[in-house]
Amino acid sequence: MSTLQVERIVKQFGDKTAVNGISFKAEAGEIYGLLGANGAGKTTTMRMVLGLIMPDSGSILYHGKPYSREQLRDLGYLPEERGLYPKVKVSDQVIYLARLRGVSAKEADRRLKEWLERFNVPEYYDKKVEELSKGNQQKIQFISAVIHDPSILVLDEAFSGLDPVNVELLKAAVKELRDKGKTILFSTHRMEHVEELCRNITILHRSNVVLQGSLREIKKQFPRERVIVRLEDDRAIEGLETIAGVRSAAKLESGYEVLIDRPDAAQAILDHARQQGDVVRFELMEPTLNEIFIRSVGENIE
Repeated sequence: MSTLQVERIVKQFGDKTAVNGISFKAEAGEIYGLLGANGAGKTTTMRMVLGLIMPDSGSILYHGKPYSREQLRDLGYLPEERGLYPKVKVSDQVIYLARLRGVSAKEADRRLKEWLERFNVPEYYDKKVEELSKGNQQKIQFISAVIHDPSILVLDEAFSGLDPVNVELLKAAVKELRDKGKTILFSTHRMEHVEELCRNITILHRSNVVLQGSLREIKKQFPRERVIVRLEDDRAIEGLETIAGVRSAAKLESGYEVLIDRPDAAQAILDHARQQGDVVRFELMEPTLNEIFIRSVGENIE
């Protein structure tokens, strides 16, 4: 039985269909990627999963059961927008939110201090939210989402506003929650995070599913159009652009990136490079998720 099961949910606002028959399943110990450009239906889908709005048709099951007030306590949500009270102390705010979800004040205080230590900011316990940077506010908002130990966690742009060091810190926390058996619905515009964290994904476009399933299987549906080739001592490779099927060739810090129009061009590139020296790297690269996304929805998300 799936922890979270979404079956053909539909949501309309007036004559606009925001979500059109979306279905997916997310298991315990899984980070499930929900992707799409602005207006694709991601936020509406997440709000229905959280019970903030109800679908017009279709169903959502949590551990095999429909939405209820009891299920609400088992959900955690990190919104894209900051939602904390700026003039309230971190400790007062997080402990209050935990108590709303059934956690005792003493236990909530213990968990908060543990999370602050983990994020290397124990001194924020008595600070007001407005005194923190945007990145550190995001850390506190993350703690607020997980303080009651939910089994289903919805993360919308979880790493927004964080520098690279803190992205890795928060990413490690998300992975640990996954390894503890949490079910995580994860939405972001950063495709490299999805490739690292998610095994299964759904890509939405204009309220409809355009791609869905295992990321590995999805990548197999798209041609490999990029070759990385390098000679020993990083010697130059002349004439790559003259090979049939080659669109372009660019020098990298180490080797060349060659874009091709057809698979057989890869072998021709290898033969061409061998004529000019010893090949120390040759790789026909699988498409990135960002390339797949752009090709699927026709919009650049950067």
